[in-house]
Amino acid sequence: MKALVSAMVVAQALSAGLFAAQPPAALPDEQVIRVDVNLVNIFFSVRDRKGAYISNLGKEDFTIYEEGKPQEIRFFSRETDQPLTLGLLVDVSRSQEALIEIERSASSRFFQRVLRAKDMAFLISFGVDAELLQDFTGSPALLARALDRLRLNAGVSGMSPTGSPLPLPGGGRGTVLYDAVWLASKEKLRGEVGRKALIVITDGVDVGSRVKLQEAIEEAQRSDAIVYVVLFEDPRYTSWQYGGVSGEGAMRRMAEETGGRVFRVSRRESLDDIYDTIQTELRSQYSAA
Repeated sequence: MKALVSAMVVAQALSAGLFAAQPPAALPDEQVIRVDVNLVNIFFSVRDRKGAYISNLGKEDFTIYEEGKPQEIRFFSRETDQPLTLGLLVDVSRSQEALIEIERSASSRFFQRVLRAKDMAFLISFGVDAELLQDFTGSPALLARALDRLRLNAGVSGMSPTGSPLPLPGGGRGTVLYDAVWLASKEKLRGEVGRKALIVITDGVDVGSRVKLQEAIEEAQRSDAIVYVVLFEDPRYTSWQYGGVSGEGAMRRMAEETGGRVFRVSRRESLDDIYDTIQTELRSQYSAA
């Protein structure tokens, strides 16, 4: 068990960029400030081979490596009540039109179940624009009202139709999925602390963003945000309108490089089921330093 868990922890840490800090740009000698960092905090979850979460492990069950060398774990705890900062990003482009009502009701139930006293969440919809429907709040009722405002957004525009404080970098032309992740990470999560996650409900197809996939990923990494992607597809669009093109590969890259996961809504796994899994994962955390 110890070897398996160690490998899983290292893999998750690497995927989240925890061991890949980039050095700052060179400065003149007189301006250089060198700081030794002795402790790095790591939050992670552990699953067994069947995907079930393991919540009863101790410090002795883990080994953390940096550049191939085992590191001392000075502090260790099981985090079951870590405050959460969540961003829900919902695709309301033409290809999602028939799915919006399901997304609305399941998302409202998710907020009712997951939010606790110290948690905060916000809601962004995206189609041709990214629109902030609800800023940070701990109120499931306010989030439910915002979810009621989810509407098809398939027009042609460069700014949010409601004057949202989240202008797109250059304007949008189609489904601005990458822009929405970039904006949520930079404008909403960058200044927050604690456990942060973005949940993106989409078919994964981006046809209008100004920023590239890698830029969106890097912005999420800078904000220490985990990205969970929920692939929810209307077969009428994925089967013929996009010529069979799937955004799954890009979504898996985004999730894996931020320490998250990709889910797919299907007959065997509903959106409610997926939300329950995400909630369990976010609450089944270990902390090591």
